[in-house]
Formats: sequence, C-alpha cells, structure tokens
Amino acid sequence: MSPGAHSRLAGPAGVSFAARARRSPGFVLGALLVGSVLLLALVSLVWTPWAPDELDIGARLQPPSAAHWLGTDSLGRDIVSLLMAGAQTSLLVGVVAVAIGLVLGVTLGCVAAARRGWLDELLMRAADFTFAFPALLSAILLAAVYGPGLATSVVAIGLYNVPVFARVTRGAALGIWAREYVLAARAAGKGGWRITLDHVLPNIAAALVVQATIAFATAILAEAALSYLGLGTQPPRPSWGRMLNEAQTQWFQAPMQAVYPGLAIMTTVLGLNLLGDALRDLLDPRLARGRAVAR
Repeated sequence: MSPGAHSRLAGPAGVSFAARARRSPGFVLGALLVGSVLLLALVSLVWTPWAPDELDIGARLQPPSAAHWLGTDSLGRDIVSLLMAGAQTSLLVGVVAVAIGLVLGVTLGCVAAARRGWLDELLMRAADFTFAFPALLSAILLAAVYGPGLATSVVAIGLYNVPVFARVTRGAALGIWAREYVLAARAAGKGGWRITLDHVLPNIAAALVVQATIAFATAILAEAALSYLGLGTQPPRPSWGRMLNEAQTQWFQAPMQAVYPGLAIMTTVLGLNLLGDALRDLLDPRLARGRAVAR
C-alpha cells in the first residue's frame, strides 16, 4: 500500500480512523440509524411478533395495542412484523445492487484508466449510453420481458450503478496513475494489473466506500419506488414500497399506515447519507478542513 493510502487511514497527527469516527456526530448518528435497521432485519430472520404474511381480516385496521404494537393493515397483518421483514428486502436489494455496481463498475473503470486510448473512450461512451436508462426505465423493460419481481429490481438497480462506479473509479484512478510512485513502479517493470492491485485500488478505496454508501441509499429508494409501482417485490414478500402502495387507499381511515413505512425508508436513507458524508470527511480530512474554513 502506498504512503497516501496509509495517511488517509491514520488521519492528521497519526490519529486513528476509529478515534476520529467516534468524535464525528454524523458518523455516530448515521451508524446508529443504519445499525438499528440492520438489527431489525437480522432479528426478523428468526423472530417477528406475528408472521408477516398472516392474514386476519377480522382484525383489519386495528389501532396500536398490546397485541399489535403499531396496529394492523387493511388485510389484518401486523405492521411491526411487516416493517421488520421489509427491512430484509431493502437491505438485500441494496447489498446485491451495490455489489453488482462495484464488481462490474470498478473493473471497467480500472481497465479504462490503465489502458486509456480507444478502449477508455469506448467504455466511457458505453457508460454514457447506460445513463440513458435509469433504474426505473430498466425495470420496466426487464419486467416486460421477464415479469416484475425482486430479481428484476435488483438487476435494474445494479446495472444503473455500473456506469456510476465506472466513472468514479476511472476519475480517481487517473490521478493515481500520474503519481511518482506509480511511474517508478512502471519503470521497475510492473505490469498494469499489478500496479492496479498494489497501488491504484488501495488509494481509491476511500472514494469507492463513500460512493457505495451513497449508492446503497439510492438503491433502497429505487426499490421502494419500484415496489410502489408494482414492478419490484411481489406478494407475499414484504416491502416498504408496497406497504406505501397498499396504504394509499386507506389514507383517510388509517393515515399512519403510510407514515410507518415512510419513516422506515427515511430513517435508513438518512442514516446512509450521514454515513457517506461523514466517511467523505474522515477519509479525506482536507474536505473537513475546507468546510471549517468556509464557515
């Protein structure tokens, strides 16, 4: 690993990343919010107050009570159980979609930065073309061919992330390829892939981590939107977006049915955005100093 990568982890005056993270209000609050959602998702794997797909028409639209902490929906399902199980879906889509974007996008971005020339131009023009098909449009196209579902939304969001990560990777990698230690490695006979693995990737990891955090939040919003439109997660699997869709017909009878999944989406996205903003400052202290001077 090059000296630049080590200094970003150590931070100013050799202070460890963990110590600086504990002093960052945004990082702490973001970690608490995201950690709470993750904990709910993990607990729901083994326990929920009620089965998320258990219907009880006789208990439909019940207010909060000891039996149903947040009440029931229009089909008599327990809202707490639906929220807990819906966290699984949102996090699963986020993880897989970001992984698709990372693996494919980082690979393409590294190839473009290392090879340059016509290959770089071809890859970047392909990325521009892909930007013309946002996640929603891609999901509509895939749903028309393969039908709506969780896999459709994951693939659509993942493919949209590929050019995003490719451009971020290429832009950050080009700066590393111009550094003196990379030029020295090339003079010593190291090949392009060896330089990429030994020098480029460790030094752009911070930018990729921040972008992954932002992409995670975007993926959760996209999944909720696709499920709301009926193109994403299908019954009986719970989804926050579909909960919003089902609640709109009961808005005047039970308005809180729409509030609960909306708060769940807002909490998760806010936590991820806070984490991304804090990580950007922690991994590049120059940004934090610049903001302090601006104030």
